[in-house]
Amino acid sequence: MGLELLAAIVAAVAFAGIAMMLRKVTRDRLPKWIVPAAAGLGLIGFTAWNEYSWFSRVSGELPAGVEVVWADDNPQALRPWTFVAPLVTRFLAMDSRTLARHPAKDDLVMADVYAFARWRGVEQGLVVVDCAGMRSVRLVEGVRISDAGELEGGEWAALAEGDQLGVVACRRSD
Repeated sequence: MGLELLAAIVAAVAFAGIAMMLRKVTRDRLPKWIVPAAAGLGLIGFTAWNEYSWFSRVSGELPAGVEVVWADDNPQALRPWTFVAPLVTRFLAMDSRTLARHPAKDDLVMADVYAFARWRGVEQGLVVVDCAGMRSVRLVEGVRISDAGELEGGEWAALAEGDQLGVVACRRSD
């Protein structure tokens, strides 16, 4: 966050410098207010670019086999412009290279899932997807799948039709 603040300040100074040079080149025909206005434009422009390009920059650096399965681009009341131009502030990615099927129930697939959120570190977790029932459960303390393939200590959450979590986990490579 500190580096982003520094980059925003550098953008503001650079735009102000360009405006100052334009004033000099035009022999002060441009008004003086153009310098702080350009600084503000640089600051706002960099901030908007940085926020709106975060998802594509982070998801573009994921290794091969790690796929985005969900992205939150819901409008946010404190950012009213997101009703017009949605902004992704968090997403989930699944590592399809490490999918593991349950030995007793082939329809149960365990997957590594990574949660990315703006201004936070990456969180890793395990998810089990029931491909036959199109449902999933996150494995946390107290929640497990027995040797017989039964869920213990948790509740299944239904997956919507076409939910990428289920699509990626249940895709067969054989």
